[in-house]
Amino acid sequence: MREVQGKYKGSVLGVFWSLVNPLFMLAIYTFVFSEVFRMRWGGGLDHPLDFALMLFAGMVVFGFISEVLTRAPTLVTANPNLVKKILFPLEISAPVAMISATFQFGIGLVLLLSAYTVSKGAPPATAFLFPLIALPLFLLALGMAWFISSLGVFIRDISQLIGHVLMVAMFLSPIFYPITAIPERFRQFFYLNPLTFLVEQARKVLILGEPPDWTHLALFTGFAVIVCYLGFAWFQFTRKGFADVL
Repeated sequence: MREVQGKYKGSVLGVFWSLVNPLFMLAIYTFVFSEVFRMRWGGGLDHPLDFALMLFAGMVVFGFISEVLTRAPTLVTANPNLVKKILFPLEISAPVAMISATFQFGIGLVLLLSAYTVSKGAPPATAFLFPLIALPLFLLALGMAWFISSLGVFIRDISQLIGHVLMVAMFLSPIFYPITAIPERFRQFFYLNPLTFLVEQARKVLILGEPPDWTHLALFTGFAVIVCYLGFAWFQFTRKGFADVL
């Protein structure tokens, strides 16, 4: 609650900004890509509203992981007084950042389903399967947050680097375009980006009414568990040097 309220503390609109920001960005992106560049999603989804829904689904997934990783480098360095308190569990800083980002994530998801309901009717029944897509997303974000927050103590440049990495990841993920728009010879490299799988599966269950790819979802969830465990292990291994550096 402190994290969510503190983000908008002192502003006139307060938490209402969490609703305004995604709607504003969605309107801008939809206008630029569907009206200026005349991009269409294909596969029978040729209406600008279809493009907006597919775009917003990708933005919701990317926005969550972007918010977590943007804050990760300073999770430890921003609270040096807590590092010296031996009994304070520093490892909870990453879960707190993730839960805080989940607030915005939930608002984006509600907006997406509301827009779908207004434009197309009731969301598909497969939308109830979305938590199965969100689980590996949360695990992946948590593991990376632990890892990056630890690196942020020893390598302060991480804070500047992470913004550039996220920008590249956004344009190399099928957020503004379908994966089928990528030439076949390059498509395999896009699948090396974890966001590609998550965005594609989110669209399947939320917009297209299709079940997820169960086999690859199980494998990806296992991968996310490993990343989460390794991130936590790395954080615990390196935390011994936090106090000396800070």
